Amino acid sequence: MTTNFSDQDRADLARFLREAIEADRFPLSSRVRRLKELLAKIDPAPAPAVTPYPAPMPIGEPSFVLAKRRGRRR
Repeated sequence: MTTNFSDQDRADLARFLREAIEADRFPLSSRVRRLKELLAKIDPAPAPAVTPYPAPMPIGEPSFVLAKRRGRRR
């Protein structure tokens, strides 16, 4: 069975699914998971931007936490 939705139909259906997901009392239920799967098929969201981890500190430089702990012991 093939369905041909117009762009307006897809937008309306995606809006309805988002509202149903937001209004559900149990966000981790299997029903909500299924609604999210359907929403992903109808209106795939772009991949979230990945934020890289900060660069590691150079060897021999004490960390902020270690310096803070040393300051408390004195």
